[in-house]
Amino acid sequence: MNKAIYIATSEHNSGKSIITLGLMSMLIGKTAKVGYFRPIIEDFEHGKIDNHIETVISHFKLDIAFEDAYAITKSKLIKKKNKGKLGEVLDLIIEKYKRLEEQCDFVLVEGTSFSGEGTVIELDMNVLIAKNLGIPTIIVGTGIDKTLEELIDGLHLTYNSYKQKEVEVLAIIVNKVIDQNIKEVTAGLKAILPTEVIVNAIPLIPSLDNPTVKEIVDVLDAKILFGEAYLNNEVGHFSVGAMQLHNYLLHLHENALVITPGDRADLILGVLQANESANYPTISGIVLTGNIVPEESIIKLIEGLTSIVPILAVEGGTYGITNKIGNIKSQIYADNTLKIETSINTFDKYIDTENLATKLSAFEAEGMTPKMFQYNLVKRARKHRKHIVLPEGNDDRILIAASRLMAMDVVDISIIGNKKQIESKLIELAITLDFSKVAIINPIESSKYDEYAATYYELRKNKNVTIAMARDLMEDVSYFGTMMVYKGDADGMVSGAAHTTQHTILPALQFIKTKPNSSVVSSVFFMCLEDRVSVFGDCAINPNPTAEQLAEIAISSADSSMAFGIEPKVAMLSYSSGASGKGDEVDKVRKATQIVREKRPDLKIEGPIQYDAAVDKMIGLSKMPNSEVAGQASVLIFPDLNTGNNTYKAVQRETGALAIGPMLQGLNKPVNDLSRGCTVDDIINTVVITAIQAQGL
Repeated sequence: MNKAIYIATSEHNSGKSIITLGLMSMLIGKTAKVGYFRPIIEDFEHGKIDNHIETVISHFKLDIAFEDAYAITKSKLIKKKNKGKLGEVLDLIIEKYKRLEEQCDFVLVEGTSFSGEGTVIELDMNVLIAKNLGIPTIIVGTGIDKTLEELIDGLHLTYNSYKQKEVEVLAIIVNKVIDQNIKEVTAGLKAILPTEVIVNAIPLIPSLDNPTVKEIVDVLDAKILFGEAYLNNEVGHFSVGAMQLHNYLLHLHENALVITPGDRADLILGVLQANESANYPTISGIVLTGNIVPEESIIKLIEGLTSIVPILAVEGGTYGITNKIGNIKSQIYADNTLKIETSINTFDKYIDTENLATKLSAFEAEGMTPKMFQYNLVKRARKHRKHIVLPEGNDDRILIAASRLMAMDVVDISIIGNKKQIESKLIELAITLDFSKVAIINPIESSKYDEYAATYYELRKNKNVTIAMARDLMEDVSYFGTMMVYKGDADGMVSGAAHTTQHTILPALQFIKTKPNSSVVSSVFFMCLEDRVSVFGDCAINPNPTAEQLAEIAISSADSSMAFGIEPKVAMLSYSSGASGKGDEVDKVRKATQIVREKRPDLKIEGPIQYDAAVDKMIGLSKMPNSEVAGQASVLIFPDLNTGNNTYKAVQRETGALAIGPMLQGLNKPVNDLSRGCTVDDIINTVVITAIQAQGL
């Protein structure tokens, strides 16, 4: 049974990172602990680390030290080879790989990148490493600057190189193929390869191939004069500003990088003005050559502009700098989240992941680890896409989360707010939203405003609500967003980043109402601990539930647990375990447990039980040796809000656990509340679970 896969390329700039990121995302959802290993890496400066390793470890939060994720640098490899000590290199690679393999359920091994000194030996080295590690391979090629015949012949030759050394090739992936040629490329390769080899092709994705301003800064060792916050701007085109301004403006392209001597104040100010104008394309940045910085009066003028792009000063003439920029090959780096998520989404879209997963391994991890849980959330949300409304378009975190969600391609989104204000915010935040895919809705200007107000009036007129009151309430973003869900114009709503829980939930209670079999709205948090995911309820809504309400909360929480792939073993928490405790509170928990057993005999439930006995196997065994739940509880039900809220926060802060939620239970349609201290990741996770809730309706 294979515990690893080797990603190999046949040449430089093949786009191997897309495959690495996509595979890592896929593997994390299927195995408890995934490792990442690069046998040979490029030399790196003292105090820095390899970009590939940094990107993968930081984005996927792998518990791997940098030193354990590689074996040797390329320069040291070449020295060893020249001294005839290649065997020592292989010994080191195998030793470090095996050490990592022992710690992980699966290891993704990434081969070399074919750049710089030593390129001529890399193909042989990759074959030799894969052979000696005894793991199968995925070969990645590129369609750039090749005829169909050259592409197929080259990949066939690479395939044969591995097969001759008895290295199993599971798949060949051709990257950067012109879209209309994908079928021809895959058909050509399938015709000459064994049927068991998976063949897929990925089109050229400009946003992944284009460098960012940050990469240009690094290559040119540029000084950043302005716009440091926008270094992730994508450079889709570059040109030299040598002509008169009125002529140069005609040559501007979207996401253009302007290269011009630092004393061309007219051109600098002109393109900055064009960037603000709706009549000209957006520029990504300006590079000032000749080590010339604009005069103080021009600097002062730029400082007063409402929007800015990165402006860089570099040494060297315009011609030489332009050539250097033209030779930059874009990479994906750790803080460019948008490129990482685009890469993962591209992989999922164009690669036969189900077939590949079957071929990779038949690993089935016991239980549900946090990374598996989060991976599966995104997969499930994407499978049956839903439409989520975000009513707080004036909050920066909401806009950043919306941008990332669109890059993940996981849900459809509507944002409630003022479009002009949102556009201004997006510029400030240096993020983009495709308004052809994300609807921006101002309630008072919406074509649905009158209809929604009339609907609310009809629903609430017996509560002394007038049509005028209904119209006023429909201007409120929470009421408007909830009405979108009620009317079926959205599948779910996520709010609370800038509003109280009451403000978020009250409209839902008024007209979405509870499910027929529910008398109480409750909540759960998915607590992603180091080695498991637990469900905590109710930690957000009900201050002091009765025994009947507590039983309903337990049943709802168990159902939520099952719906999200976690086997429910329900612990009804109290200050005593079993029959020993006395008092009103423990009696309430005991009664609630009995009600659950009567209503749902299919559920594994224990109560009353103390927290330590519920989650610690040794303590659970000693206190309740015959229990199916003690020591292994996955659903923990707290007796009151005071206990639940404080416990989830204590666990979150003291253990570093990720708390996803609260997710509301019992409503006819999903509306979920955020904490006003929520992070962007909290918003994304809550949107995803809301989409999954909507799938179950």
